[in-house]
Parts: sequence; structure tokens; C-alpha cells
Amino acid sequence: MNRELLWVLSLLLIAILLFSNNKLRMDVVALLVIIAFVLSGTLTLSDALVGFSDPNVILIAVLFVIGEGLVRTRVAYQVGEWLIRVAGNSEIKMLVLLMLTVAALGAFMSSTGVVAIFIPVVLSVSGKMKTPPGRLMMPLSFAGLISGMMTLVATPPNMVVSSELMRDGNHGFGFFSVTPIGVVVLLLGIAYMLVARFWLSGVDPLAANKEGWKRKTFRDLIRYYKLTGRARRLAILPGSPFIGHRLDDLRLRQRYGANVVGIERWRKFRRVMVSVAGNTELRFNDVLLIDMSASEVDLREFCTSQRLEPTVLRGEYFSEQARDVGMAEVSLIPDSELIGKTLYDVGFRSRYGLSVVGIRRNGEAMDGLLADEPLQLGDILLVLGDWRMIRQLQSQKHVMLVLNLPAEVDDVAPAVSQAPHALFCLALMVAMMLTDEIPNVIAALIACLLMGKFRCIDMESAFRAIHWPSLILIVGMMPFALALQQTGGVTLIVNALMEVAGGAEPQVMLVCLFVLCATIGLFISNTATAVLMAPIAIAAAKQMGVSPYPFVMIVAIAASAAFMTPVSSPVNTLVLGPGGYRFGDFVKVGVPFTVLVMIVSVIMVPWLYGF
Repeated sequence: MNRELLWVLSLLLIAILLFSNNKLRMDVVALLVIIAFVLSGTLTLSDALVGFSDPNVILIAVLFVIGEGLVRTRVAYQVGEWLIRVAGNSEIKMLVLLMLTVAALGAFMSSTGVVAIFIPVVLSVSGKMKTPPGRLMMPLSFAGLISGMMTLVATPPNMVVSSELMRDGNHGFGFFSVTPIGVVVLLLGIAYMLVARFWLSGVDPLAANKEGWKRKTFRDLIRYYKLTGRARRLAILPGSPFIGHRLDDLRLRQRYGANVVGIERWRKFRRVMVSVAGNTELRFNDVLLIDMSASEVDLREFCTSQRLEPTVLRGEYFSEQARDVGMAEVSLIPDSELIGKTLYDVGFRSRYGLSVVGIRRNGEAMDGLLADEPLQLGDILLVLGDWRMIRQLQSQKHVMLVLNLPAEVDDVAPAVSQAPHALFCLALMVAMMLTDEIPNVIAALIACLLMGKFRCIDMESAFRAIHWPSLILIVGMMPFALALQQTGGVTLIVNALMEVAGGAEPQVMLVCLFVLCATIGLFISNTATAVLMAPIAIAAAKQMGVSPYPFVMIVAIAASAAFMTPVSSPVNTLVLGPGGYRFGDFVKVGVPFTVLVMIVSVIMVPWLYGF
């Protein structure tokens, strides 16, 4: 083993350790890898930055935007609501339809995004059927992972291995090349989950609100979180000490238990709603919408001392302002940086532009001041504020998960009327990809631009929809594959595989590749695993004198088969809290299913592609 190879393998081990302990963000680790390769002289600058010129990186970014267009036009949510109507009270019917629907949507959207959309659906159905959410949450996550086996664009690993084939001088995979295997795995998964669901009753940390399965409204949330009587609408009079001061400086929540959740302000001869932030400066004639949570504060004395005038508030707790002021229930994900901190510590309103007006813990709404209460895993927060900020919160999946948007969101959906156009753009993209006449990335760009033309999505939302850490991770891991090839690492690994399985049938090598890929995937992302393993699979095929297609396809399948632990995929992590699972639940259910997927793949891949 030469010195350069030893350095590359050491750097790979360090990267895996950093990915595993989560001390640094994955995209930061990826950028550090690029810097290390260039400064050490292992790769040239152009080689280290090769990922930035890869068409698949652009394709993945554009697919994030198209997925967001389906969300903004409520196509995905309407599918979820249809699912609730069709499934009725049947848990079996719900499980089958849920897995089929999620796999179908995930074939064209981010699986993480699809699972995030359907978690509230599963919670609603569980409440209706009086069953623990854990019976359906893991089938949901498994269907999200299986969706990666449905089309070429369903998950980045598929595009990565196809790109590696083309880089080696072969034709890439077609749009539906992986679909036959995905369909069989999906049917197997449904049958398996119909049995395995009985092992998944678990605990029910989100058992609250079981009395109503229908989508909650403002009034439902007001009742669940005991907000009745807390709303105030106060106008700022001349001479008020509030005028000219920022909200953070006034410290109203600490002094009076008064939380400003909205401001009505005159602009161009009409009153408009202004988003509230910590640096918002108050003006004369502003009308403050206030959540007054401290019952011991004398409202009359408060208004007199601060030169405020109570005004008429129609509806209960801002329910009449639903077009301007939104509500949502959110839950912290298991490794959220907010756990153990107070709302005051994290500066929640300054950070997210929203106010937390209620917390449910162990099924009960908490009383008193919430700003000084340390947040715990399983807490459900009720946030209030601008609908635009609530939608931005949906992109904070590394911190929290939006569980429930009230029914009033339909009245303010940014592009609900454009749903037919969004479906047309999606269908056009798929049709262009199927022709093989137009490159996949160009087909996706055309669909993306048409979504903008039809106002399914705006430019700001498009850029926000792209999950930049995922793209940087791919870009940062691509130099590893190149460095392993140039320093002899790929040859070393292939030789080791040949010693184990070189003298046996090619199917044995497929098993070895699947096991190696699945094992690496326990420590790093499935995309990074595909980047590393695809060149090894192609080199092994060459050394055995067989077609590379079965070997590369088995890598793609194994990369998506991240069923074994809750941290092997963001999809699994998302359902960990809402499902009430423990680490061992995924091991107990995921390991046997991974073995089944491996058996099916090793049988089907050679049959479809041949050696």
C-alpha cells in the first residue's frame, strides 16, 4: 500500500467518523475533504472540483424545485386527503394505499419531502382508528425508501451510478430501468409490513387529540391549547413608550407575559398585516395583536401605563385573521439542536419569525410562561405568525417537523389554483426523459422553468426548496472515488473482493457488493455510499469479464435499502419521534427486510440485465 493510498483511506475513515458523530454538518465535512485533497496534492484543483460540473448535481437540485412546486400547488396534500377518504376505518387498506401512494409520489419527488407530508396524514388516520401511529409510521418510511427504486430520478444514488456508467464509456440507465425491481420490492414490503406492523405498536408520544380525526381548524387548536381568552388587540396611542422601540428591547413577554404575534399597520391608505420579528420597530397608530398568557397582569393598568387602547377583536383568538396570521403544530426531531434549550435561549421568534403560543407535553397543554421552559423530545409546539414564515419552517427538517397545518391554510395556499399546470409540467418532464432524445437535466430544467412560468413556484421559494447540504455532500464525495482510482484503492478493494468471491458465480459477487454497500450505508449517507461503491462495482465486473450493469444496479438498490437503523436515512429519522420507536425497533424490522431485498435483487438483477 503506497503512502498516497494510505492518506486517502485515512481521510475516508476520518470523514466517516465525522459523518457518524454528527459534530460537523455533512456539507462542511465534504468541503473540508475537497480542501484536504488539494492542499495535500493528492488531486489537482480541477479534479477536486469535478463534482460542481456534474450534470446530475444540477438535475438533483432541479428535482427539489419541482417537488416544491407539487407541494405549493397542494398536489401532494390533496393526495393525502384522498387517501384518508378512501381508506376509511380499515388499517389494512390504509397501509396498502399509503405505501403505494408514497412510493408513487417518491418516484418523482424527494422521499424525505413525501414522508414529511404524509406524517400528519398518518397521525390523523391513527386518531380516527384509535391505533398507535407506530403501526403505520415505519411502513411510511419504508415506502419512502422503496420509492428510490422506482425511477432513475427517484433518488440521487440512481443518478450517481448511471453517471459512473457513462463516465466509463457505457450507456446510462433508462428512466424505468430500476422500476421492475422496485415494484417487486414494494409488493414484498407491503406483504411484510402487514405482518411486521404487529411488532410496532410502540408508545404513542403524540396520542393527544385522538377525539378528532379530521384536519384541525383554528378553533380546534385554540381549544386543544387552551388559548381562549388570551387574545388582545391593542392600538398604540400618541406618547406611548412603545413608539420607536424594537420588540426585543421592550421585553414584553418577560415583563407582562405579552407576546406580540402580529402588527396591523397603515400603508397606502389601507391597513396591512406586518410580520413580527425581534427587531421590528413599533410606530404610532400600530395595532398590536397580542397573546396575553399571564393571567395575573391587569389589562387596564397595562394599557394605561403603556398608552394603549383596546380595540374590537372579532372571532376567537385571531381566528378571523386566518388569512394573515397562520398557525401550525410542529415537533422537534430526535437530534434537534433545540432539545434541552428554552425558547428564550434559542431566540425562537428572531430566528424563525414565529411565536410559540402553546406547548403540549404528554398529551396536555402547558400553562404559564413558555419562554423559560426547556424543550423536550416529544413536545408539540403551536406556532403563530405569518403564513410565509410557517412555510419556511417546513424547510427546517434538520431541526423540526411541521406536523399539522390547519384547514384554513387552503384559503391562503400560494398556488393551489395552479395544480393542473404542476401536473402537466411533471408529466412533460417524464415524457421527455422517456424519449432519450433530451438529456434528463435539460428535461427537468424545462419543466422547472414552465412551473415558474405558470406561477406554481416563485424564484425565492425555488432557491429555498433546494437542499444545498445534499448537493455539497455529493460534490465533496466525488473526489474520493477519483482519488481511490488514481491511488490504486479501487484495485485493492476489488482484489480483496475477488479473493472472497472471484472463483464463484457472479451472483456471489453481487451478494458481497450488496453487503458491503449496506454496511457502509450504516455510517454515511446512501448518496456518498453510491459515489464510493459504483467505481468498485464496475472494476469488479471488468476483472470478472462480465457486464457492469448488474453490479452497478445492485449498488443502487443496496444504497436505497437503508432500513436497518433510524439514522441510516433522514426518512427513518423523521418517523422516529412521531412513531414512538426505539433504535431496536428498526433493527428488529429492518434487518430481516434488508435480507429479503438482497435475495430478491440478486435473483432479479441478473435476469433483467444478464452477465
